[in-house]
Amino acid sequence: MPLQSAKLDLPGVTPSRQKRSRETTLALLQAGAEMLRTRSLAELSIEALCAKVGATVGAFYSRFKSKDAYFNALTELAARDGERRLLEIGGPRARQAARLEELCGFIVSGIVAWMRTHEGVLRAALQHHETRPDKWTTFKALARATTERATPLLLPAMGKGRKAAKTRTIAFGFQVVLGTLVNAILNDPGPLSLRDKEMEKRLANCLLLMLEAEMES
Repeated sequence: MPLQSAKLDLPGVTPSRQKRSRETTLALLQAGAEMLRTRSLAELSIEALCAKVGATVGAFYSRFKSKDAYFNALTELAARDGERRLLEIGGPRARQAARLEELCGFIVSGIVAWMRTHEGVLRAALQHHETRPDKWTTFKALARATTERATPLLLPAMGKGRKAAKTRTIAFGFQVVLGTLVNAILNDPGPLSLRDKEMEKRLANCLLLMLEAEMES
């Protein structure tokens, strides 16, 4: 997870003015995000986390009030990164991709890249959805915002007329893309995993085919 120690103004995280202390906080967050790739939140041991970065358990609790507060910080960081990536949809690179095929590829690759970066945190949030729905609410809002931001970009590439039907198809297309990625993170049913490059290509093509079918209706 690419982080900067200067950007650790997070709710539930005790702020520190000292560079070394901020670096320890950063190391704890990065290590936890990486460890969650291969274990659940329940299996994430604070002792093992601290040992991984050479910190004491006391140092952990001087920064985070609890394990839950620590996970809240991880989800907040993932959400902020998602918001940053949202700005790229409709940005200069996206505007250069005038063709529908290029736009689908650009947008889907951005979504997949974000999910790959925060895979463990997203999985943990999904696993807590039944008992702590607030853990996933932020990411659901990001999904809606992605569709809303991408729609004005995709509609002109789909031609004139039937705006309502095309808008509906775009929304469903993103539901398919995001649903497939969430299933890959949570269940990894195969044949493609989140890390497979083919996943990105096939999802972009899937979105493209759905939009093209609507254009031909």
